[in-house]
Amino acid sequence: MKKVTNYENQKVLVLGLAKSGVSAALLLHELGAFVTVNDGKQFDQNPDAQDLLSLGIRVVTGGHPIELLDEDFSLMVKNPGIPYTNPLVVKAQEKGIPIITEVELAYEIAECPIIGITGTNGKTTTTTMIAQLLNTERANGLARLSGNIGFPASSVAQEATKDDELVMELSSFQLLGITQFHPQIAVITNLYEAHIDYHGTREEYVAAKWRIQENMTAADQLILNFNQVELRELAKSTKATVVPFSTTEKVAGAYLAEGKLFYLEEEIMPASDLGVPGSHNIENALAAIAVAKLRGVPTAAIRHALSLFTGVPHRTQYVGEINGRRFYNDSKATNSLATEKALAGFERSNLILLAGGLDRGNEFDELEPYLTGLKAIVLFGETKEKLQKTAEKAGVAVIELTENAETAVPIAYRYSEPGDTILLSPANASWDQYTNFEIRGERFMQAVARLKKEVEQ
Repeated sequence: MKKVTNYENQKVLVLGLAKSGVSAALLLHELGAFVTVNDGKQFDQNPDAQDLLSLGIRVVTGGHPIELLDEDFSLMVKNPGIPYTNPLVVKAQEKGIPIITEVELAYEIAECPIIGITGTNGKTTTTTMIAQLLNTERANGLARLSGNIGFPASSVAQEATKDDELVMELSSFQLLGITQFHPQIAVITNLYEAHIDYHGTREEYVAAKWRIQENMTAADQLILNFNQVELRELAKSTKATVVPFSTTEKVAGAYLAEGKLFYLEEEIMPASDLGVPGSHNIENALAAIAVAKLRGVPTAAIRHALSLFTGVPHRTQYVGEINGRRFYNDSKATNSLATEKALAGFERSNLILLAGGLDRGNEFDELEPYLTGLKAIVLFGETKEKLQKTAEKAGVAVIELTENAETAVPIAYRYSEPGDTILLSPANASWDQYTNFEIRGERFMQAVARLKKEVEQ
């Protein structure tokens, strides 16, 4: 990593732990800062805080006392999930203390180029695709996954060499905390309404996403989804060189035409050869192709890697087959739009959907046209009655209610026949029943494995 001296003997407050907070605290400690970590979880239930204390890092747990800011901190590194309405954050802003997220630290120490990926949906899949393409037939270094994908950017940046690339998934929460952050290539997969409870308005959410390009220059490339009028308009206000992608028309970038994927005038591959289903994955692949071509990856290598790409865990992930029924885990679909995208990738007449979860107060009217024609739907969680009403309006013939994602599996199998697909795509967050969407997806896959064992005995 780069030698950075500007944190030596500086008092820095790391607000909130989890993976990114721990990573930031360790890095700043190594860079010579006087680090104080503040986390809401009680110390005796907080192994991360215990580990940091054992290394000589000061920890304050069990709440966020305002009086902490009576000390002379020169910087706050905020966990992305902590809102700017938090009283400690508000007070820090009033005192003029700079507030960043740990991706800014990663940028400061990174010796290698950064490829940043953001958007409402498709970030994780596109980020993973890009890393796989850039590592295909690579002679030197690695394309390293980092950021919101589960690998703290400031940890990965410490390990990366000048021959590497950081392929960094970035949330709107993270992007609110950047100042100098500067990717050489950036991707915005799409923009829809999301996280309004955090940002306040859709305009603020979009503005946070758009920050990914604010330090880019004409020497950098910004890859944008030209299916969206909003991104076409935003493209006019960037200094970066815009590289569009589209599934609806030929553009000066990556595009779909006559069932084939192209970059400029060069045919890359038939869309049907992609290893993952769905029109949304065609968009993801076009964005990844644009990055790969800009980085000089040979077309044959791109074609080979994308044909073998089978998705990422919990995002339209192929789980397996039982007596001719194919199972897919799309637990990461935590909103209606993500489920719409997943449903668009399958023939609905032989599709059984498993959905439901945390009730955030919204209705599901926008899902109705995508449920029309389903063979069956199995619903669970707090929103099952709301989704039942939507499914009834859509004319779904078979609607079953059950307890959770696990109990939904044998019910779905009971209504299925060989050639059918059973898809978990909840359209809701998991927190009513599961700690996170990953655990929900794991429990679903475990239920499929149990069913397979029972059926094949």
